[in-house]
Amino acid sequence: MQIRLVTIDSHTLVRLGVAHAVAGQPDIELVAEAGSVAEARALVPSAMPTVITVDAMLPDGDGLALALELRERIPGLGVVVLAAANDTLLFRSLESGMSAFVPRSAQADEVVAGIRHAAVSGKSFSANGLADAVARRNRPQGSLLSVREHEVLRLMRDGATVPRMAVALTVSESTVKTYVSRVYTKLQVGNRAQALMAGVQRGLLADADEFAGAY
Repeated sequence: MQIRLVTIDSHTLVRLGVAHAVAGQPDIELVAEAGSVAEARALVPSAMPTVITVDAMLPDGDGLALALELRERIPGLGVVVLAAANDTLLFRSLESGMSAFVPRSAQADEVVAGIRHAAVSGKSFSANGLADAVARRNRPQGSLLSVREHEVLRLMRDGATVPRMAVALTVSESTVKTYVSRVYTKLQVGNRAQALMAGVQRGLLADADEFAGAY
């Protein structure tokens, strides 16, 4: 089958990388590119892709939410999440019903394999690192965060700002920022919402109700 591909990413180099990966592949045609949610909404329906590659975080919205929206307009659309290697994003992609998760650092042949999988088996999730991610997710996490870092995560859950955390912990704001950075690094996330979701998934916060209560 001929695969019609659209790549959606705010980074020109990533879009060029996808173009390079599929160049010369007789069964894959790159028909359009977009750098934002707004651009994708405007061009994807008329491009009629078989598969899209999409970053999880776009400058004007959530890439996975966009993918689900586009699937409603193009039934059977295959979706490859092409994003930074991150367990939280991998599991979000799985739980959202995406077709595949491929790290941006992957070789061209892995990108092509993800696109082909999405074209023929869009509802079946594929990710080369899935088994390792599951093992990390199921590993006891009691010592993952220090006591102080765990306190910071709980304060983040409760909606505390950096100044409020500094007061609660009786430390400077710069020290709080250091703790927050360490939490993000250890949980392999990039922002507060992802840290809270990872904390729930890893059993570092009591339960999902506490996470939901932060919003």
